[in-house]
Amino acid sequence: MSMVIAPTTSTTNTSSTDQTSKTAVDYQSFLRLLVAQMKNQDPTNPMDSTQYVAQLAQFSQVEQSVQINSKLDALLSSSTLSQADALIGRNITSADGTLSGKVASVKLYSDGIVAVLESGKEIVVGPGVVIKPSEQSEA
Repeated sequence: MSMVIAPTTSTTNTSSTDQTSKTAVDYQSFLRLLVAQMKNQDPTNPMDSTQYVAQLAQFSQVEQSVQINSKLDALLSSSTLSQADALIGRNITSADGTLSGKVASVKLYSDGIVAVLESGKEIVVGPGVVIKPSEQSEA
């Protein structure tokens, strides 16, 4: 029994849109492979159709999990943007207490937020950092 499988190519990027595209390509490859198996099976000894259905169901569950993860990543990014926006104009003090000032802007990274002070210095927003409304620290 010979089987012809068409080659597929895809690029790997870190964005969720690219991950969804890669999943779609993988899903298409799976369906092509499944169709090729069905076309090239031995007619005197065909494979059990329940195996095909089980494989398709398992692949569908994996695909749905990947899509849910992509949506959760987007939700987390949106939440991080809201948190970063709320910092602008507030007074912040570093965890060790050596640096403080009014937040002029924020930088978003995949692993957190960095507050840029009006002085140009930066504070990594994390445990121990104190954030106050600007009116409280001016007094």
